Amino acid sequence: MRLLTALLTIVFCLTLAGCNYFARTTGGNITIDLPPNTKLMSVQWREKNSSLWYLTRPMRSDEYPETYTFQEDSNIGVLEGTVTIHEHREQK
Repeated sequence: MRLLTALLTIVFCLTLAGCNYFARTTGGNITIDLPPNTKLMSVQWREKNSSLWYLTRPMRSDEYPETYTFQEDSNIGVLEGTVTIHEHREQK
């Protein structure tokens, strides 16, 4: 019983920590903070090992930081995950 409780606790903690695999397979949430002055261009899941790849570029002086939310819409309405990506402007 203790082993089962410990195992379930580990799985739960990994899910809360935003692990890509758990977010991809069990509907968890991931928050990514991009480095300052970085603009998001594209996001992609790599199916083989459930890694998250994102394309960025330097933020231009006339651009402002944005927040992007990618939400899964499951066919059966359960285990829907969310990936939130925050851009930041370097404080002067």
